Amino acid sequence: MPMSPRDYTWLFTPGSTFSYESGTTGVIHVADGGELDLPTGRVVASDPFVYLGSGDIEPFTATVEPGRYRVEAAVATLTRPGEPPSDVPHLRVAAARLVIRDEPAVTWELALLPGQDPAELKDDEFFGYGVDAGTGCFYDASAEEAFPETQEEEGPLWDAFESSDWSPGPFLVRSTDGGHTLAAFTSGWGDGCYPTWTGRSASGEVTCFLTDFFVAPDPASDQA
Repeated sequence: MPMSPRDYTWLFTPGSTFSYESGTTGVIHVADGGELDLPTGRVVASDPFVYLGSGDIEPFTATVEPGRYRVEAAVATLTRPGEPPSDVPHLRVAAARLVIRDEPAVTWELALLPGQDPAELKDDEFFGYGVDAGTGCFYDASAEEAFPETQEEEGPLWDAFESSDWSPGPFLVRSTDGGHTLAAFTSGWGDGCYPTWTGRSASGEVTCFLTDFFVAPDPASDQA
C-alpha cells in the first residue's frame, strides 16, 4: 500500500502541539499566503529555484475551476528543552496548502502527474516533488515561463526571500510584468522529496492541494 494521508485537519488547527523524542516541542500556527491566481485551473507544485521555467514539471492531473484561491502554511514554532525565549523563533513550514473550497476534505489521494499510477507504489512509497534549494511552491501552469530571472538568481522570487532574511513564508510573488503569481515557502527541514495530496469533499470536489514536509509527527502515531 502507498503512504497513507495523515490528519491534516489537526495539522492546520492553530495551537496544535507535538513533540519529538529529543524533547523538542512544536506549536502550530497558520500563516496566510494571500490568493494565488489560477487562470487555467492547472496546478503545479515544485521547488521553484530549481524547476520553475525548466518545463520539467507537469501540472497535476486534477484540475479546478479557474479563479483565485487562498494559500496558507502550517508553520511550527520549535522549542528545545530548557531553551530561553528567543527574539528569533525557530520556525519550520510543516505543510502548505492551496485552498479551493472552504469545506472539510473527507478523502485524500496523492496528487498525480500524467503517467503516475498509485498501484505501482510499494508500502509507504509516494509520488512527490524533489527539493534541492529548500523551497516549495504552487503556481498555475500558465506561469511556467513568467519568472525567467529566477535561474539567474534575481527577480521577484529571489527578492521575496532575501528581503525577509529567508523566513519561512508563504510569499505571494507577482511576476515582473504583473500578469502571473506564485506562492512560495520554505520546505520543512530543507531538501528531500515531499508528497502533495488532493483533498476531496463528500461529493468528490477538490477542496485543496496540500504538500506535507514531514515536520510534525502524526498525533495518531508514536513520537518522532
